[in-house]
Amino acid sequence: MSTPAATLLLARHGQTVWHAENRYAGISDVPLTDTGRAQAEALGRWVRARPVDAVWTSPLSRAVATAAPACRALGLTARREPGLRECDFGVVEGRTLAEFAAEDPAAARAFRDDPAAHPFPGAEDPAAAAGRGAAALRRIAAAHPDGRVLVVAHNTLLRLVLCTLLSIPPGRYRSVFPRLRNAAISELLVRSDGSAALLSLNVPCDPDLP
Repeated sequence: MSTPAATLLLARHGQTVWHAENRYAGISDVPLTDTGRAQAEALGRWVRARPVDAVWTSPLSRAVATAAPACRALGLTARREPGLRECDFGVVEGRTLAEFAAEDPAAARAFRDDPAAHPFPGAEDPAAAAGRGAAALRRIAAAHPDGRVLVVAHNTLLRLVLCTLLSIPPGRYRSVFPRLRNAAISELLVRSDGSAALLSLNVPCDPDLP
């Protein structure tokens, strides 16, 4: 017999004001830009044409707002999973990496070399973030065996989780997955034994949008 598996359609939330300026947005509740809202609407159109059984989101408003058009299109109510919240970026929250590098070039260099071993001062431990995120995805998959689930979360958290589930060293999350595009879909198969397989990465819902 085959092992039951859920297909998770992972989407990063739409563009926010801080992301448009390349600023780190972690635990801060930053609103979507007009472009971000357009990306959310494109995600809603994309799921309308495809089978989706449930929608789960990070509790942060930018993820909830991105999922809203999809929920309307599907006639579903999103469920919020605290384990999907973005990482806390400590002293870099609301700032750019270039600004941090100008202030502390050695720490910025260490972060670039291995962001899991050398996170920003005051930031959440990346291994802990990866663990809570992976556990959240496994819970969601277990709740929908053989189902298809849209999961709207965050760039750094999802990249760390993908490394964890695919047995990639977490310190390579920035090099292996340089970025997840806003509101693009990455398809992940999560089996009931906890193993996972990446089926697609960064597929845009609307190629004409950033």
